[in-house]
Amino acid sequence: MPLDHYNFGAMTDAQKHVGKTFMKNTTFAVVGASKDQSKVGNKILRWYQARDINVIPVHPKEHELEGQKTIADISQLSSPSTTALSIITPPKAKELNVPSYWIQPGAEDEAVLQYIEESGLTDRVIYGGPCILVLGDGTRSHL
Repeated sequence: MPLDHYNFGAMTDAQKHVGKTFMKNTTFAVVGASKDQSKVGNKILRWYQARDINVIPVHPKEHELEGQKTIADISQLSSPSTTALSIITPPKAKELNVPSYWIQPGAEDEAVLQYIEESGLTDRVIYGGPCILVLGDGTRSHL
């Protein structure tokens, strides 16, 4: 089934709320972007690009991915308080006041979940299953 046929309704009410908040941002960063086009980090970067969404790839070693300049770490975001994070490789970001996070399936582990809980971020994070590649368009269509 094509990705754009997946249903926004597959998200919980809490995830829908965070998803709408997430997609209302003007800038997005892909933490864990990859130069390998077969990897999720690259696919998510290209998903944003294909929709002409302002996106910043985050990679500690590469200087450019998919024709875009990278930053090495989220601490280099010029405006973290208006940048939502698509996370493939989880950073510690509470101190940057990032408005919302979408942790991709498989990126969450016990340490990440504990960090989310202890940092009081549960109302700003989508985690535990939905992927932006699957539900991103449906979320955007409900803004």
